[in-house]
Amino acid sequence: MKNLIQPMAPGTEDSVLLQRRALAGHEFLDSHPQAEAFPDAEEIPGLRRLIRESWQRSAKLHANPDLPEAPLAIAADELEEYRRQHPLAAIMPVIQKLLIRPSNDSGLLVAVGDEVGRLLWVEGDTGARSRAEGMMFVPGADWSEATVGTSAPGTALALGRGIQISGAEHYKRSVHPWSCTAVPFQDPDSGALLGVVDITGTEAAVAPHTLSLVEATVAAAQAQLRVERLQLAAEQDRVKARRRSSSSADRSGSAPEGSLYRNSLQLLGRDQALLSIEGRTVALSARHSEILALLTTHPDGLSAEELSMLLYPGDGSSITLRAEMVRLRKVLRQLSPAAVPESRPYKMTIDLLPDSGQVLNCLQRGAHRIALEIYRGAVLPRSEAPGVVELRDRVSALVREAVLTDGSAESLLKYADLPEARDDVGVRLAALKLLPPRSPKRAAVVADLERLETELV
Repeated sequence: MKNLIQPMAPGTEDSVLLQRRALAGHEFLDSHPQAEAFPDAEEIPGLRRLIRESWQRSAKLHANPDLPEAPLAIAADELEEYRRQHPLAAIMPVIQKLLIRPSNDSGLLVAVGDEVGRLLWVEGDTGARSRAEGMMFVPGADWSEATVGTSAPGTALALGRGIQISGAEHYKRSVHPWSCTAVPFQDPDSGALLGVVDITGTEAAVAPHTLSLVEATVAAAQAQLRVERLQLAAEQDRVKARRRSSSSADRSGSAPEGSLYRNSLQLLGRDQALLSIEGRTVALSARHSEILALLTTHPDGLSAEELSMLLYPGDGSSITLRAEMVRLRKVLRQLSPAAVPESRPYKMTIDLLPDSGQVLNCLQRGAHRIALEIYRGAVLPRSEAPGVVELRDRVSALVREAVLTDGSAESLLKYADLPEARDDVGVRLAALKLLPPRSPKRAAVVADLERLETELV
């Protein structure tokens, strides 16, 4: 880590020199606007390596340093529900106590964002909040590195570690009056990235002790989350025991209202699904990924014959399926006995919503922007299981339709970067219509269209 903060770090006595070098870097950017002309930026003496590499990524992702505001990614009418369901909602009391309350009347802001860089909470000094609105540092805004370039929240998520960004080191020029420190928040059990915690303000936001403060707060919040999960697990065990003793017909595996666990199945853009149950995560085999994708899509259950037909191309084999189910049950039992599927018919015993289902739900209620943020690619792209192919085609078609009918230029370009849209002329033409005439992103879109024309010929 030491070589990543050379030659100096924010908050030192050399901060004035650091700003001069960062401003020189922006002069270099002005004279080299194309990403390919900015491979290493070694011509900028003294620019920190961390910043240099982040600027390089920002340029390649076509982030515009001259746009004054970050885009709004989650509308106000969708934000409250999204925050309520997000796992970081459970740790906000700790953030409130350790960071937000002490920051009142300090000129500092405390922001908590999700795993893709969208701000969910922005609290703290009233005056600072008002000023920050000018650059759209507000709940619902997208502060990922791909969108605004180098900033503490987005770059901390990109690197997976705590960082400090000072003044002109920000890629976006409207952010130069600000400095910030951010630390990623990882699930204390699975290690999955859940979001980011950030302090933004004046030079005090990058004081030497600030990074340690945010890291300590994140550690305290992770510990609190683990304690609450243990308490919830004990309560679940008591509920199950009561249900067994009373011969209740309710499902014993269902979590009580307000569960801190987000039982989930990640299928999008993956050849092997990630299954998370009660805070524990495991990567499934390709076949087990297909089985759970089909079972979660059919909550009423499937007979062995029905599941075989959806799982195996051609004539399905119930015998082969039963052998796979034995192996799958063994994997699930290690995560949670309550997660083992029923048989006759095969049926999930816990509420398990796949990310593809989340996308479909968002599209159904018109929350297209959230759907596009969740969508990371096709459902199990290499699967040839007939039922998975049908699900994949349906989700992909609905997402593409939503992008074309309701997507911004940024959404269209993000979708165009997906493997399934590599040859999609329609999406690129739609993006070209929405991009401003002088947008630096137009050149890349035109180059893509020329490539596709050549390949088609």
